[in-house]
Amino acid sequence: MNDRFASLQLFIRVARSGSFSAAARAMGMTQPTASRTIAALERQIGAKLLSRSTRAVTLTDAGLDYLARSEAILAALDEADHAARGTGELRGTLRVAMSPSFAIRTVFPRLARFSERHPDLRIEFALSDARHDLIGDSVDVAVRIGILNDSTALARKIGTVRRVLVASPAYLARTGTPRIPSDLAGHAIIVGPAGQGSEAWSFRKEGKTMSIRVQARLVIDLSEAATAAAVAGLGVVSTGAGSVQAEVEQGALVRLLPDWEIGDSDIHTILPAGRAAKASARAFAAFIAAEIREIEMFTI
Repeated sequence: MNDRFASLQLFIRVARSGSFSAAARAMGMTQPTASRTIAALERQIGAKLLSRSTRAVTLTDAGLDYLARSEAILAALDEADHAARGTGELRGTLRVAMSPSFAIRTVFPRLARFSERHPDLRIEFALSDARHDLIGDSVDVAVRIGILNDSTALARKIGTVRRVLVASPAYLARTGTPRIPSDLAGHAIIVGPAGQGSEAWSFRKEGKTMSIRVQARLVIDLSEAATAAAVAGLGVVSTGAGSVQAEVEQGALVRLLPDWEIGDSDIHTILPAGRAAKASARAFAAFIAAEIREIEMFTI
């Protein structure tokens, strides 16, 4: 039974990642062992589940159906175990995706409360400002800030991040402090992940809207790095308030144009569509939602 259970887990990882080597690493085995395990599973079933080539691993029609049924079985087993314990305690592995900045500044300082309630739950964090493929990367729950592109994902809005404009005191001493949005034309602009692909920033004040074209001096695909660049005096950055809360409070960064609004970004918890959510994924999503409601770090 344990071998069959492990085989199903491995098959799901291979199917979702499209890679034997990636699935093998995640399961703590070698790639040849993973290949032999899947081959044995296919012989036992009597059907080919995966098509292998030098470029990719894809599901056969039988594999697609088997994947859906396997995930439902494992999710049901997880739920049965959880219910049988009757204590609310969670076990197994939970894979969570979110941005590094949100994890470091918001989640990790509060995670002990969740982990202490569930000491037997292993949590794997996949941290990137790029959007994860929830299915392909075997993500159980994600936290995303900004516009959602996964129309089929199961999303729940849990909060809002206020966007702010900041720069270091040293930078402002050299260049002067912008008083109105049009003053930004003469400043070095740092564009982080949220601003990439946009050539203009919109500002609102007392019902009036002003759009300013910006030309990036630096383009950085990691929010934490964009914040570090601003602290180093390299320019002005537009980012979420939570990403610079500590730096503003410590005086390392100064908020600019505080009377002007530059937009908010919604925070969502995301559960992958097409499969039953783990009890641990639902519990983690509820925990994050409750924590967001209790903090005020997004309103500097």
